Amino acid sequence: MRKIFSKIHLWLSIPFGVIMAIVSFSGAMLVFEKELTEYFNRDFYFVEQVTAEPIPVGKVARIVAQTLPDSVTVTGVTVFADPARAYQVSLSQPRRASVYVDQYNGEIKGRYERGAFFSTMFRLHRWLLDSMKPDGGIFWGKMIVGTSTLLFVIVLISGLIIWWPRTKKGLKNRLKIVTNKGGHRFWFDLHVAGGFYTLLLLLVMALTGLTWSFRWYNTGFYKVFGVEAPKPPQQSQGQPSAAGGIPQMNTAASVNGERKKGHPTTDGEGNAQRSEEQGEATQRRSERGESRGEGGRPHSKGVNFRNWQAVHDELQATCPDFKSISISDGAANVAYDRVGNQRASDKYTFTSDNGEITKVDYYADQAKSGKMRGWIYSVHVGSFGGLFTRILWFIGALMGAVLPITGYYLWIRKKVKKRNRR
Repeated sequence: MRKIFSKIHLWLSIPFGVIMAIVSFSGAMLVFEKELTEYFNRDFYFVEQVTAEPIPVGKVARIVAQTLPDSVTVTGVTVFADPARAYQVSLSQPRRASVYVDQYNGEIKGRYERGAFFSTMFRLHRWLLDSMKPDGGIFWGKMIVGTSTLLFVIVLISGLIIWWPRTKKGLKNRLKIVTNKGGHRFWFDLHVAGGFYTLLLLLVMALTGLTWSFRWYNTGFYKVFGVEAPKPPQQSQGQPSAAGGIPQMNTAASVNGERKKGHPTTDGEGNAQRSEEQGEATQRRSERGESRGEGGRPHSKGVNFRNWQAVHDELQATCPDFKSISISDGAANVAYDRVGNQRASDKYTFTSDNGEITKVDYYADQAKSGKMRGWIYSVHVGSFGGLFTRILWFIGALMGAVLPITGYYLWIRKKVKKRNRR
């Protein structure tokens, strides 16, 4: 039985090991994207000076709206608990577009834009830099990543079966990584013991990641937890499908008309392709109550910013432990910096005319499918337990890239030694 699993482990790893290493390494690079981006672009995400009173939320929205072309509208403003964090003003297009504004002097600091390095890592991690075909052809990048991830699960399980020692002494040896007995012994121990120590983490990453690769797997995964999977969105004709097909935003970068260079985004999911995540965009529009006019564009007129500050003040007083408060036309979300689902938030509905809150949808009362989606993401990226779990996930993802490399080394060395003996 061990020989059978050894062959399965080997002959699945040889052709797909490179892809497994690429997907794991790129995933590791994305773990601390938010922190690194904010650290190297602090002047973009943080204000220069905190004064006593910030500009009202509605006025910040109007300042940005005055700089926009007719085809682009302000859809919301996000206020953070940290008073030094600049306000994030969301725009109707392109998808996930927004700008940061100094809430104390009204300066528009720049456009929300993901860095080239992290954008490349994300596309490698999800699609091997491929793009969805406009004519509906096979999305090879997504298919190859999904298939490789599924086989990675089999490789990990077969590796555990091969690893399992027959004696206690053998168990002790299998758990060591020796560094003073030559390079070959080190690489062998790193592959064997390192694979065991990170096995559970890699399985969790792979099993949650597969929910974005295959519809049948997504449906089954939800059913295992007794939840009905969300239905796939209907793709409209003529919708841009590749990241490169999204039009660039033409906005002013400051109130006086000067333009500033855009900075990388801190969004963990980033600039994904529109058709790939159309369902999430549709859900966000529904949550905001955003209406759509001819051609599918949001209406440019009729957004009442006047009472947004009053709604913000009420929510801030009601939810003092908030992480961020996002306000849009008639709706608001309050997110918390707590252990667990990092996408959890309470949703509020208010009357635009007077700012009266008419409905509260607490996270605890929301549909299980929405909670499940947030939990899958939080577990996949390791954010559910804060900094500690993210460090573990970073190490685990790096080991996911090291295992195929060490495996290739051991296999090639064995082949060379065998050829030399002959």
